[in-house]
Amino acid sequence: MYDEYTQGDYTISTNPAKLNLDIIHRYLTEESYWAQNISRALVEKSIRHSFNFGVYHQQELVGFARVVTDYATFALLCDVFILLPYRGQGLSKWLVSVIVAHPELQGLRRFALYTKDAHSLYAAYGFQQIADPSRAMEIKNPNPYRNLATHNY
Repeated sequence: MYDEYTQGDYTISTNPAKLNLDIIHRYLTEESYWAQNISRALVEKSIRHSFNFGVYHQQELVGFARVVTDYATFALLCDVFILLPYRGQGLSKWLVSVIVAHPELQGLRRFALYTKDAHSLYAAYGFQQIADPSRAMEIKNPNPYRNLATHNY
């Protein structure tokens, strides 16, 4: 069972079968700052292992976000975008509000995200800077997609 939310001519759906992988891959590899040159195979793998939210104008995908989660204690919001021609209509705000209010994502100990330029958008929905960054650690690969195009995932 998948959820759908409608607002005018727009719908947000959690049905992964509706996603247009060509649009998602093109955006991530050509327009995002965080996934330049990501292979289509990696995009497909990431979607298979995530809770996905597609934004549609009529039946055409115009936005996307995915949540990596165990549905119990932790979630990480990733790959949030609205295509350029559809920006400025409040779709990103609506998308984030649907995600943070989704019944499957309630009661989590931690709901995280990384952003370079959208802090004010996410702050409006309760996200805040890490209170004690000394407790956070990461393994970061600055060029993860450079030589992975030939791998099968």
